[in-house]
Amino acid sequence: MTEICPKCGLPREICVCDVLDKETENRIKVYTKKAKFNKIVTIIEGITPDDIENITKDLKRTLACGGTHKDEVIELQGAHKDKVKKTLINIGYKEANIDVS
Repeated sequence: MTEICPKCGLPREICVCDVLDKETENRIKVYTKKAKFNKIVTIIEGITPDDIENITKDLKRTLACGGTHKDEVIELQGAHKDKVKKTLINIGYKEANIDVS
C-alpha cells in the first residue's frame, strides 16, 4: 500500500509538496558573525524545520566544514556566504529569495 501525503493527498511517489515549499516566498538570510576567540561563523536563517537537517548535512558536506542547526538556524564554521548561496540555488531554492549580507 502506498503512502499518501497529508498536505496534497497524492501518493508519495508523485507528491510535489517539497518542491513547492522551496519555491514559496520564504526569505533566507545568510550572514557571518564573530563567535568565541574571533572565529567567523556563517549563519543561515529561514530554512523550513522539515528540511533543516538535510540542508545542514548537504552544506557541511559540500563546503567541507563543521556546523550545526538549532532553533531553525544553521551555523557553519568559517566564512562561506557566497558558497552557501550557490549551494542553496543548486538544491532548488530561488536566487531571489536568498539574501546575503
